[in-house]
Amino acid sequence: MSRTIPAGILTALAQPNVEPFYAVEFLFDDTDGTRHDEAGYAGNRAIRFFTGYGTRTIGGEVYTGSGTLLSIGQMEEVSDLGARATTITLSSIPASIISLALQEPYQRRKCRIYFGLLNQSGVVEVFSGLLNKMTIEDASETGSISVLVDSKLVELEKASNYRYTSESHKSRHSGDTFFDFVTAIQDADLRWGR
Repeated sequence: MSRTIPAGILTALAQPNVEPFYAVEFLFDDTDGTRHDEAGYAGNRAIRFFTGYGTRTIGGEVYTGSGTLLSIGQMEEVSDLGARATTITLSSIPASIISLALQEPYQRRKCRIYFGLLNQSGVVEVFSGLLNKMTIEDASETGSISVLVDSKLVELEKASNYRYTSESHKSRHSGDTFFDFVTAIQDADLRWGR
């Protein structure tokens, strides 16, 4: 995946002292259940963290510093169309937030991971995908939440659940009669050239 890296970040990476950070953005459904559009900001119901302290504004949105409590697994970039995944973990989470995580419909919600430098304003999107599986380890007072984020290319490996029948087609496009006559012509004896 080609991406444009701001010139300020390239220059700063060549310096002897570099202060990198990662930022993570989770986009969820609105409270009324509507999904976010492709840009991901339909209702702007999101959770945003970065691996620093305090707050940081990225792209007009405020990210909360999580220090060392946020960890991101290995991200692999390949030249083929192979689907990859990474794991994002938040540790030392209070039990009240874990109970909220259990209630949130998280699967297939969008997630973005950015890379940046503390002394630079620009960031680079290094991974984007959909939330798949959440693992919660609950201790007596605190716990941790790990979320597996699949690359968008995972969708290419999944089998389609659509059937080429009239009923399946009408469930997506009501009133369309495109497949209504398929069963009638299936065993029809058609003689050409008479």
